[in-house]
Amino acid sequence: QVQLVESGGGLVQAGGSLRLSCAASGRTVSTNAMGWFRQAPGKEREFVAAIGWLGNDKIYADSVKGRFTISRDNAKNTEYLQMNSLKPEDTAVYYCAVSNNRWASKFEPNYGYWGQGTQVTVSS
Repeated sequence: QVQLVESGGGLVQAGGSLRLSCAASGRTVSTNAMGWFRQAPGKEREFVAAIGWLGNDKIYADSVKGRFTISRDNAKNTEYLQMNSLKPEDTAVYYCAVSNNRWASKFEPNYGYWGQGTQVTVSS
């Protein structure tokens, strides 16, 4: 079993930055892809970014491409999401997830473990 704990969310002004972290425990996730998803109020949860097990396979949603960077540190069993140039439309609860596969994917059914989420609020 894998437990995931996100941190780093908060309130920031438009144009600002935040760095989210997701620490995994229970077993190593170094051979699993990992991802970030988000859910805004009244909307479906959506894909944000994913990273493969080696860290060189990354995919992003078009809405965050060029502003967000996903990374991982397998020695720490942790993934990160650096969010720059934040916009009010980035406001959401952000969830980290661990895939059942090695390769980055934007599809939720590929992810077997989920964190509880961390709130990100961007004011205009």
